[in-house]
Parts: sequence; structure tokens; C-alpha cells
Amino acid sequence: MTDEPEFKYKQCLIIRTDIKMSCGKKCVQLAHAAIGAYEHADKALKKRWYSEGMKKVVLKATSLQSLYEIKTFAENEGISTSLITDAGRTEIAPGTVTALGLGPAKTEELDKITGDLSLL
Repeated sequence: MTDEPEFKYKQCLIIRTDIKMSCGKKCVQLAHAAIGAYEHADKALKKRWYSEGMKKVVLKATSLQSLYEIKTFAENEGISTSLITDAGRTEIAPGTVTALGLGPAKTEELDKITGDLSLL
């Protein structure tokens, strides 16, 4: 086996764990967050992240307040964000905030914001 490559860029996808969603629902909400954050990111950052293999990390947030705090901190650091609000057509009530996407951005910048969160 070869050494794992060092990723200088990544995307963080954060899902709320305080609301009940099936595994499939969580996956879809995280996909929405990934695309939304990517669309708002700087073109040069997107290119660098893409060329490295598009590393993504999925993390857990325990509350809506936590998502808002992370979003605010990321925006203050100039990192693209995408807060996902569900339409309510399947499992949860309309308007429920489910997930947050951050980046792509430099790994060390995202780690400052999300380093205390647990992996999903």
C-alpha cells in the first residue's frame, strides 16, 4: 500500500443528529449541501480541490443552533456555505433545516471550524 495523499483542500458536510431522518434522507440532504457550497465557492478553490480528488468529510451537529454558529463562523472566514432547508415532501416537516455544506476550502481553515465535530 502507498501512503495516503495529503489533501490541502476539502469540503465538510454536516448533518443534524437531533432530528429523525432515514439514512437515505441524510444522504440526499448532504448531497444538496455539497452542491450548494460548491456552487458558492471561489473558482480557483474549486479547481484545486477537484484536481486533488474532491475530498469530503461528513460530520455531525447536535442542534440547529450549532449549524447556525458553524455557518456564521465559516462565512466570517470567507468560506462558502450552503444551509439546507427541506421542502417537507417525504419524512420531515417543511422548512426543517437539515444540513450544512462548507467549502471546498483549505483543510486547515475548515479544521479550525469543524475540528470539534464527530464523524458521522
